[in-house]
Amino acid sequence: MFIYSFKASTIRFFAIIVLSVAAIITLVALIPKYEPTSVYTENQKVNYSKILTNEDRRNFLSQFGWQTAEAPVDEAEVKIPVKFDTVYESYNTLQTKQGLNLEKYKNKDVTRYTYEITNYSDYDGKVLANIIVYKNKVIGGDICSADVNGFLHGFEKDVTLP
Repeated sequence: MFIYSFKASTIRFFAIIVLSVAAIITLVALIPKYEPTSVYTENQKVNYSKILTNEDRRNFLSQFGWQTAEAPVDEAEVKIPVKFDTVYESYNTLQTKQGLNLEKYKNKDVTRYTYEITNYSDYDGKVLANIIVYKNKVIGGDICSADVNGFLHGFEKDVTLP
């Protein structure tokens, strides 16, 4: 048979430790995760949130100087995979270069909207803008040509893959 005895100071010490750990856990749980709602480009602030309507999506693209057709060419529900293959890794590299990151949206259902760009200069073919939206926020996207041997870049022309 074992008998344990504690002094009042020992009980007080453990109570303080337990309360401190509880306070730290509460603070960590309550501190919001930082997700930028806008990114500054050289001359302007670009807003990535509150993308609710077709007009909001077109206005988002116009922040980069793009003019689009009135309605999207395509709208599709897409699941971001849990594990990125080389194509997704490469695409996410493009996203991180423009201040976005698809890593935190793994295994989420997102919506991809595709618009035809009507004012792309120095190219005669069809140019498309893809916007990836999750919970009314743009989380990714690109500007690309519809040709097989075409191009792909970020919302700004100078954001490209290496």
